[in-house]
Amino acid sequence: MKLPLIDAQGQAAGEIDADDSVFGIEPNLAVVHQAVTAQRANARQGTSSTMNRSDIRQASKKTGRQKGGGRARMGTPSSPTRIGGAVAHGPHPRSYRQRLPKRMKRLAIRSLLSQRAAEGGVIVAAPDVEFEAKTSAMASLCRTLGIERTALVVSDGVDEALLRGTKNLPNIQAMPAQTLSSYLILTHDQLVMTEAAVRRCEAMWAVESDGAEEAGDA
Repeated sequence: MKLPLIDAQGQAAGEIDADDSVFGIEPNLAVVHQAVTAQRANARQGTSSTMNRSDIRQASKKTGRQKGGGRARMGTPSSPTRIGGAVAHGPHPRSYRQRLPKRMKRLAIRSLLSQRAAEGGVIVAAPDVEFEAKTSAMASLCRTLGIERTALVVSDGVDEALLRGTKNLPNIQAMPAQTLSSYLILTHDQLVMTEAAVRRCEAMWAVESDGAEEAGDA
């Protein structure tokens, strides 16, 4: 798989070879959906809580006679139909966590990287591209690199200057390759990667040459 190399002037500076098992596979959209769903579910706190009738500290005496009042029957003040009463069938603390096998997580990330590469949404920054810790400089660089909408700027490891320079750019998010996730790739239109970040992705997610993982991904 060939990925375009863009220099600091926004001009094509050649191409680099990328591992086909990471950037050139047929995307498995079913696995992508399952991975993103699991990731979003695991991010939920599950702390929403309401009080049922046994939790309401009010008198248990009936507020009126059962019959003879000419009005509808009224129970205790803790009834869900009364103001200040309980909540019927309300939420209670629970875990939304979903388990996803490591092999499926890896396949989902490779599928999204391959889809972005096939669409031309992966840009590799040439060695002369420097990330500065200034918002204006990073905004200008993003325009020069051809970023039109939302983008992930991926480095190999934590780049403090890159993080500071993109912190106030609403459509740009910087992160190390080690923390890429299916949800972040899916919600950004483009990926700007350093060559070192591309090699890091290959080292983490490339399929072994013996084909064992390929058989499991099928």
